[in-house]
Amino acid sequence: MTAGVGIVMLVHTALGRAEQVARHWAAADCPVVIHVDKSVPKQTYDTFKRALSDIPHLLFSKRFRCEWGTWGIVSASQSASELLLASFAEVRHVYLASGSCLPLRPVEELVDYLASRPRTDFIESATTSDVPWTVGGLDEERFTLRFPFSWKRHRYLFDRTVEFQRRFNLKRRMPNGIVPHMGSQWWCLTRQTLSAILQDPDRPEYDRYFRHVWIPDESYFQTLARLYSTRIESRSLTLSKFDFQGKPHIFYDDHLQLLRRSDCFVARKIWPFADRLYQAFLTDSAGAMKKTEPNPGKIDRIFAKAVERRTRGRPGLYMQSRFPNEDWENGVTAAPYSLFQGFSELFDNFEPWLAKATGARVHGHLFAPDKVHFAEGQSPLNGALSDSARLRDYNANAFLTNLIWNTRGERQCFQFGPADTQEINWRVAKDPNAQISVITGAWSVPLFRSNLDFGEIRKSAARLQKIESDHMDVLRSPYTKARVRIWSMAEFIEAPMEPLQGILDEIGQSQSRRLSEAPRMVDLHGFGQFLQNLKNQGMHPYLMGDFPVERGPASSHHVPRKPYLVK
Repeated sequence: MTAGVGIVMLVHTALGRAEQVARHWAAADCPVVIHVDKSVPKQTYDTFKRALSDIPHLLFSKRFRCEWGTWGIVSASQSASELLLASFAEVRHVYLASGSCLPLRPVEELVDYLASRPRTDFIESATTSDVPWTVGGLDEERFTLRFPFSWKRHRYLFDRTVEFQRRFNLKRRMPNGIVPHMGSQWWCLTRQTLSAILQDPDRPEYDRYFRHVWIPDESYFQTLARLYSTRIESRSLTLSKFDFQGKPHIFYDDHLQLLRRSDCFVARKIWPFADRLYQAFLTDSAGAMKKTEPNPGKIDRIFAKAVERRTRGRPGLYMQSRFPNEDWENGVTAAPYSLFQGFSELFDNFEPWLAKATGARVHGHLFAPDKVHFAEGQSPLNGALSDSARLRDYNANAFLTNLIWNTRGERQCFQFGPADTQEINWRVAKDPNAQISVITGAWSVPLFRSNLDFGEIRKSAARLQKIESDHMDVLRSPYTKARVRIWSMAEFIEAPMEPLQGILDEIGQSQSRRLSEAPRMVDLHGFGQFLQNLKNQGMHPYLMGDFPVERGPASSHHVPRKPYLVK
């Protein structure tokens, strides 16, 4: 046996695959020491051990219970490494791997690579201030607090212990003033460095300290290697990728070409049923990859895009498999759209006029209490959206986002008012895609033109004004990201052309020329007296602005000095 690389394998599941990989290591004359998790039943362990008994330079170490985030994984690594160093004097480097690791290149290439770097330790080792990937809210605290309970099995006790230590400012000091470092648990250390760690006279003190560090397998060797190594390359030779929750990515058969591009020696974590991967990589040298420097960065961009797609999704697309927390979404909706409040009440035939002026699809009141008023009375709309108010109100926010997603590529405009379902107010206000134009108090025009008893009018006016006032508070909130324009009714009708021109410019109408005609404004003669009557009845209509009592503002066709208004 000539190989100078020894393999320590930590195995806890998929023992059949672990046997296959162990034989692959051993076939290249690499001595192998296997640690099997103590949680594996004894009968299963004995069967696994007998299956590998024909390999002379393969040993099994003392078993420990290896639970994530606990000291057992370090104990297993220590025990197996000690056995490997004591049994195989020719070993120069010790490579720590798991049972789910898969060699991607011929083992001989790894042996030659390490032989040309006899004094180099490959272990990811960085201080807590230098690593951005710690997950769980514990960076320096994982070294200054005690963690006697398992995070997975005793989460309540784990959290209460942390809270207690924080409250009473209970902290531990690093032994001998060493500086804590963190990194991947999958390392490759030289015999000199590893033996120095395992034979250190102060090891009992270090072990006592790290026994109660959180996730010690990511810090024990990473910290102590800094004391003894003459040359550290702070990287792992094992390709291991983690998602935004700190969980390892699992490689499947369709990742074959991705793994080939990495040029790495070993990858984890491989799905045990990925037959194609095991068949492709556990092969002879002729079928392996070319010799080159390991470069996992070549596929980092792909993983970054995958993480972004998983965590953020596509703008405006929601589904049961990826429904984000509030304000975590990557874009509230999929495309720009416009909400108009008060315009259809103040102008006759506003919707067809706007559709003609902009080329957009202009709906009526999509959130009216009776039904969904789609453009031109359509039902259903794109994506089988129904005009049923009951279906819409089951999840009004989802109805809006579905509408914009299903019709992307075409600008959507719709009417809104205080009589409509108000559930979407915050969703629209926080949506950068939303263009909101509001004429406050315009909801009073249909009441003014109605034939209702005045007592009923006053009651409705008070209710609608309160709803619209609350809506205006939302639109003026510092959390609002939509493009919002608000006019009082009196302010708007004094000069309607300029606001209308600004609205059309923002929508992006096809014509670049200035607006030459506006929709016909309703007849407001007597509206001022109507508002005064509301005041006389004890209701204060303040959202409309200042209207004189003597005469209501006349409709546009009575103002000869503005010939550009439609008569």
